[in-house]
Amino acid sequence: MTDTQTEQTNGPLAGTVLFYGKPEPLSMEAHGKLGVNPVDKPYAFVASTHLVPLTVTEFSPAALSYPVIFAGENRQPVAVMGLRPAENLFVQANGDFNAEAYIPAYVRRYPFVFANDDVQKRMILCIDRDAPFLVEGGQAPLFNGNEPSDYTKQAMEFCNNFEQERARTDAFVQLLKDLDLLTVREAIFTPRNADGQPGQPQKIAEYFAVSEDKLRELPAEKLAELRDNGALGQIYAHLVSLLGWDRLIAMAFARAAQPPVAANA
Repeated sequence: MTDTQTEQTNGPLAGTVLFYGKPEPLSMEAHGKLGVNPVDKPYAFVASTHLVPLTVTEFSPAALSYPVIFAGENRQPVAVMGLRPAENLFVQANGDFNAEAYIPAYVRRYPFVFANDDVQKRMILCIDRDAPFLVEGGQAPLFNGNEPSDYTKQAMEFCNNFEQERARTDAFVQLLKDLDLLTVREAIFTPRNADGQPGQPQKIAEYFAVSEDKLRELPAEKLAELRDNGALGQIYAHLVSLLGWDRLIAMAFARAAQPPVAANA
């Protein structure tokens, strides 16, 4: 169950969420005078991480920009945006997000998010009070009188849709687990020595991915089932996206070759 709040929740919110410094249950009492101002670089905050969660329906558009991998104990699908923590190769030093790159829904929903209320056993709409563009008297108010504004209603609808896609993604990942299709893979970079010969290969990442061998070994009826429910197309999008590791490496070298930005620039 999801809901907006008109009063502060009585129970604690569960968990922490990437990008959200101070998520608070949205309420008229606490946030009635606040609004959101437009900003030139709304996604500059993504520079703080190199991995961003994805939903399964985003695999195809995200694959055009990033490797799409599965990470962690829960095999969370993520877009790889850099080779090192806290270094995002798709966000420039001035805060610009690469114009041609796909922006995940996880990022676009900010500063709103649904969170668990463990006492009332429901999902409630929250907002990150630390968002720099959230200010008193902002151009897009959160409330009109005692009611959520159209802006807030649109945000809630987007977050609702995101939660539905997240549930769909959980089911997709569970399907991959049930079929034992996920395996550990490595991203390897082979540098060139001064004489032009291949150098010592270097491992730059270890992650979970669908095994093409295991996929081929599935019974024909199971492959047909994956095709008919749309899972096979998402699997292929994921596999094709892994070609993007070479692009990431090239981007990392290009950034390293750039002169450092002056502190007062």
